Amino acid sequence: QKQIGDSSTKGKILMATVKGDVHDIGKNIVGVVLSCNNYEIMDLGVMVPVDKILETAIREKVDIIGLSGLITPSLDEMVDVAKEMQRRGLNFPLLIGGATTSKLHTAIKIEPQYDRAPVVHVLDASRSVAVVSSLLSKDQVSREIFVQKTKAEYVQVRKARLERENNKAYVSIKKAREQKFAIDWQTYNPPVPKWLGNKVLKNYSLEEISEYIDWTPFFSSWQLTGKYPAIFQDAVVGVEARKLFLDAQSLLRRIIDEKWIEAEAVIGLFKANSVGDDDIELYGEDDQLITTLHHLRQQREKSAGLPYMCLSDFVAPKSTGKTDYLGAFAVTTGIGIEERAKKLEEANDDYHAIMLKSLADRMAEAFTECLHHKMRTEWWAYVDESLTNEEMISEQYQGIRPAPGYPACPDHLEKRTLFDLLQADQHIQMKLTESMAMYPASSVSGWYFSHPESKYFGLGNIGKDQVEDYSIRKNQDIRITEKWLAPILNYDAN
Repeated sequence: QKQIGDSSTKGKILMATVKGDVHDIGKNIVGVVLSCNNYEIMDLGVMVPVDKILETAIREKVDIIGLSGLITPSLDEMVDVAKEMQRRGLNFPLLIGGATTSKLHTAIKIEPQYDRAPVVHVLDASRSVAVVSSLLSKDQVSREIFVQKTKAEYVQVRKARLERENNKAYVSIKKAREQKFAIDWQTYNPPVPKWLGNKVLKNYSLEEISEYIDWTPFFSSWQLTGKYPAIFQDAVVGVEARKLFLDAQSLLRRIIDEKWIEAEAVIGLFKANSVGDDDIELYGEDDQLITTLHHLRQQREKSAGLPYMCLSDFVAPKSTGKTDYLGAFAVTTGIGIEERAKKLEEANDDYHAIMLKSLADRMAEAFTECLHHKMRTEWWAYVDESLTNEEMISEQYQGIRPAPGYPACPDHLEKRTLFDLLQADQHIQMKLTESMAMYPASSVSGWYFSHPESKYFGLGNIGKDQVEDYSIRKNQDIRITEKWLAPILNYDAN
């Protein structure tokens, strides 16, 4: 990378993963790509508060600020950075990137807060060079053309969004509940797990975990598109993909043989019943209430006869008199990774530092797959299955494992309930940041549902009547609910 103060650089770019967020693979790849194109990169790392970002930018006289984030609360944090830049009268161009970011969110939420310099969403590393060179072009005319074109595009995005939203119909939460996903509970007997409570797993075999790796997302984290193993035959990226894969295999071998990382998990099994319409109660072995999980129901209008889904639909209602069960898990393969990555970075080996992080992410997902398989076949033992890794990856198993913060249960705050239930932060080296990101970054958590009809779904946007009802159920100020559910509200909460 270019040395600070090197006069031959084309410009100085400050990059940071925003406060509360711990993911930086995409940002690191962008940094390497820009650095190779002769831009000077100042990377402030992860979990960076707004003051540090802006004060560093001013002190170091950077040309552009780039913000990155993976989880949805980071979207709000980026809005706050833009507001603060406006308040301070700054005029740095602002780049927005990361998995949950989008042109839509940038146009609707971020750009309107900051009009003193261009705000541009960058889809991936391959686009970053073109965007940065346009913004820092010595040719004022071509720079202005790029800026005005982007602005006009975002105006168009906002307009199209407004029209789309106005044409979308939503049903009341009352009606949605009347048309919930119906299961015949009378003829169903919930399978009984082999044990109840929490089980802590430490120093889990990395070798065993590696057998469950799904390689397709590994390539997409490096911005090579295609399904594994067919990607190797791709005319455009095939050769690169094979080279990357061979490098990954040899690094993975070292990670396993030399124990570069550790895998730890807590899993739990609890008696459960759905109550009311959208909540699930969990009980101890003595049938005492341990905690209540709060879920949300689809409200976007559907064709006649189609159900409005909520995760609670897959658990036997208390009124049936039947005892059902629910599982929970928190897993990490990120222990020890930071020291290793730091050593590689200090040796100017960004390539292997990024590869280590992307392999650790794949291992976290693989560990999750491995434990879910054990849950289905040994611990809860509700199914006798013989699936290949490919069949598991394509979710051909019975039951689901939705994660708080994802489409079926988008409230990140429910992660706190999950962590408290498992006592994850006491049992294993895993914790939540203030934005409910899991730390270390290579971590996964969620719920296990066993019912044969349980399936993944996206919640979509929801209405104010449900938000009010949910706030009452959670005994939570509606402003807090609206803040955490901001990306899925079908109304403007401001």
